[in-house]
Amino acid sequence: QVQLVESGGGLVQAGGSLRLSCAASGRTFSSYAMGWFRQAPGKEREFVAAISWSGGSTYYADSVKGRFTISRDNAKNTVYLQMNSLKPEDTAVYYCAADGRVGVSAKGYEYDYWGQGTQVTVSS
Repeated sequence: QVQLVESGGGLVQAGGSLRLSCAASGRTFSSYAMGWFRQAPGKEREFVAAISWSGGSTYYADSVKGRFTISRDNAKNTVYLQMNSLKPEDTAVYYCAADGRVGVSAKGYEYDYWGQGTQVTVSS
């Protein structure tokens, strides 16, 4: 069992930056690939970024590539999402998720555990 708690969301102007954190409980955090997803009002949940258990592989949605960076610190049981050059269309609730399988995935249904989400609002 893995419990995930996101933090770091907030209100920021377009062009600004935020860093989201996702703290995980449990001693097996380092065996899970981790992902970030987001859901805007009235829209379906979408993939943002993923990172392998070791941090050696990362994968990004085209919409955030070059602006967002996913990283992890297994000693701290934490995964991060550094978001730069934010745009109003990045406004959403951001969720972190844990995937117990090998590799990185953009498919939400392949993730086993989810956090409660943190709101990110980007004003124009």
